[in-house]
Amino acid sequence: MIASERDTADNVIEICGVTRQFGTKRALNHISLAVPRGIVFGLVGANGAGKTTLIKHVLGLLKAQSGSVRVFGLDPVKEPVKVLSRIGYLSEEGDLPGWMRVDELMRYMRAFYPTWDEAYAQDLRRQFNLDPAAKVKTLSKGQKARAGLIVALAYRPELLLLDEPSSGLDPIVRRDILGAIVRTIADEGRTVLFSSHLLDEVERISDRVAMLKEGRILFTGELDEIKQTHHRLTLRFDDERQQAPRIDGVLSWEGRGCEWTAVASGRLDALTIAASALGAEVIEQKALSLDEIFIAQVGRPLAPAEEV
Repeated sequence: MIASERDTADNVIEICGVTRQFGTKRALNHISLAVPRGIVFGLVGANGAGKTTLIKHVLGLLKAQSGSVRVFGLDPVKEPVKVLSRIGYLSEEGDLPGWMRVDELMRYMRAFYPTWDEAYAQDLRRQFNLDPAAKVKTLSKGQKARAGLIVALAYRPELLLLDEPSSGLDPIVRRDILGAIVRTIADEGRTVLFSSHLLDEVERISDRVAMLKEGRILFTGELDEIKQTHHRLTLRFDDERQQAPRIDGVLSWEGRGCEWTAVASGRLDALTIAASALGAEVIEQKALSLDEIFIAQVGRPLAPAEEV
């Protein structure tokens, strides 16, 4: 696991050894994760990896069958009011009352939150070009996502949970959503837990990342550190090889004969030394995107899909 631990007092979310089973399917398998205060934390994983299930535990919608979940140091199942009053939430579904007008929705939500910032809410509405008199049910998917983001942000929550917030939306709407998130973090130091199958978006705005596969965390850590410890190396041997060489940390090989390309995890100097010990010269080295790292770790591209 790639991670530098911080003082637990700085963690907004602490998940320790959580397991969740639905029938014969284990959606979460002894998950442990800490989300420090004041960062954007990205969750990535394929269909069924457990991202949504994990977020539901943070919201207190699901109770851990083993292990513990703490949000602001509290159990979200036992103390939902104290926890949820400090959380903003936006999901792909965007469950908003369709019969309300946009201005009615904003007034309705304002009544629940003493910290609601009406000036900020109206500023977001104008920025998102939402007609206050429009019925929610008449809004496009992108407009509903914008309305949902207003509701999630306007009372300036300490923690913002975003579960596939831009799935199925056009690039302009995704840009607006991401822009609002980034401004929230930059201007106010809030914390965001952000789940998405769009790895370029996760890479663009996240400070830390956790990659899930089949209910387990493959790795978690600072995004920059993760990228610095994953490499694409092209090796040249003096003689032809019929099979890929064996080097610790290599996740996948391509090539034949004298030239082979590896995607590897580990320190670059250690990988170079290991290659040299086999009689190979590193002739090219490239950094990897988060999408390329995911493919190397999981073995397939991350396709957009709903999950458990």
